[in-house]
Formats: sequence, structure tokens, C-alpha cells
Amino acid sequence: MYDVEMQEMSQDFLKCWQAAGMHLNRQVDGGIQAWLRAHPYPPFLEHLSFRLGNQLFFIRVEDVDGKINGPGSLRGLFALAEGANGHACILPMQKQLLGGNWLPVHPGWGIVDAQSRRPIDPVALVTDEKIEMTPWELHDMAVQIVRDHLETQEFQLMSWQGNPEVDPAIWYIGDSKGPEWVVVRSVRYPENHAHRPQNWQLIAADCSRISRIGHFASVAMVSMEQPFSSENEPAIPLWRGYGMHVRFTGVE
Repeated sequence: MYDVEMQEMSQDFLKCWQAAGMHLNRQVDGGIQAWLRAHPYPPFLEHLSFRLGNQLFFIRVEDVDGKINGPGSLRGLFALAEGANGHACILPMQKQLLGGNWLPVHPGWGIVDAQSRRPIDPVALVTDEKIEMTPWELHDMAVQIVRDHLETQEFQLMSWQGNPEVDPAIWYIGDSKGPEWVVVRSVRYPENHAHRPQNWQLIAADCSRISRIGHFASVAMVSMEQPFSSENEPAIPLWRGYGMHVRFTGVE
């Protein structure tokens, strides 16, 4: 467990970020269907992210003129891309003198590799290869499931993040009418329930400066291809982009 920078987007950068997201969405007929991050709330490792086929893309938006800076850092972007087995990308944007609109600097998708700064075509990187989901991806999906559950219960979300090394994963306004937090853990078949982390008391103590009310959420996942024909059968890998069954019974 460690502290995460909670810097928010400035209003100027928010306009740039919105233009970047709309630009990316226009690159696919019908829009990008698998956004991983498309909200402007902290904490930030990337500014935007999405899955296309069997590939993950993590985007940091930059003003090429250096007049405004977005939250987060390249270090965080690289850590995320490495942990999730995805691509760390930069989307250079520029504010037009006439009209003040934000536009990508490069043609096409407009994104470049964050390390080499060479253009990237996401479609060209998609293959038929089956890629097993990383622990980072599974945790991020688990957080999304719990977050969506809280939203359906009409709770107000304060913040959330999918880094498995950071606890808690979610803050929201709960039944107490004040801040409450959720620690999320995910497991794969044959396990069907995750356990609270051993450092639960440490997490609770760290969160107590804001709220003493904490919850735990277990999310279990199994491939839809799992035959369930015997007790000792091997687990079918959870392939990126393939269907799965999820067991989640609510926050504890």
C-alpha cells in the first residue's frame, strides 16, 4: 500500500482531454467499444485507455506547446503499461490559434509510442493471438464491477483506481452519508472467493483520517469455456477479450 497522487485536471487541460477522447473515438466505426478509462477523475496513471481486439492502449495526453500539463507522470504510465502488458502511448495535442480548438498534431490516430515517439496504428497491432489477462487487468475489471454495482445502488462515487498495489480501490458516499471505502480483491477459478488482505488493519488506520467505515469486495472469475466436468479439471485461462462468468455478491 502506498499513497497515490490525487491531482485533478485543470479546466484548461480538461478541454484538451475531451478533444483527445473524441478524436480517438472517431477512429473506429461506431466508436471505441471497450474503454478502460474515459473519465476525468483522479488518481491518474494514464489519461485515457481502451482495449482494441487483444491489445491494450494507455494514453497520456500532452500539449506540444507545453502551456498546460496534465496530471500524472510518464513513470506512472510506463508502470501501468508494463503491469497490464499493454502499450504506453502519447497523444500530442495542440490548441489552434483561430477558434481555440484542440487537435492532434499527427494524422490518423495521432498517437505515438511513449518511449520511441514513433507513430502507432492500434489496428495494425491487433492479432489473433490469445493473450492471457494479467493480474492487473483482472483487478481493474473487478474494480469496475464493484463500481458499477455501487452506481446501480445510487451511491455517489468519489474516486476509484485499478492499480492492484493500491488500497483502497474505491471511495464513495455511503449509507453513513459520508465517505466510505472499499478494498477489492479478485481470484480466478478454481478459487471462488477472495480473502481480505492481511494488512487490513493498516489500510483501515491509513483511511481513518477520512473515514473509519470500510468494506471488502470479492470478485471471482472463470472462463465461459470452463466445462465444469470434474472437480480436478484444469482452469481454462482467462483470455483478453473473451467471455467469462463473474461471481460477486456485494460489498461486505
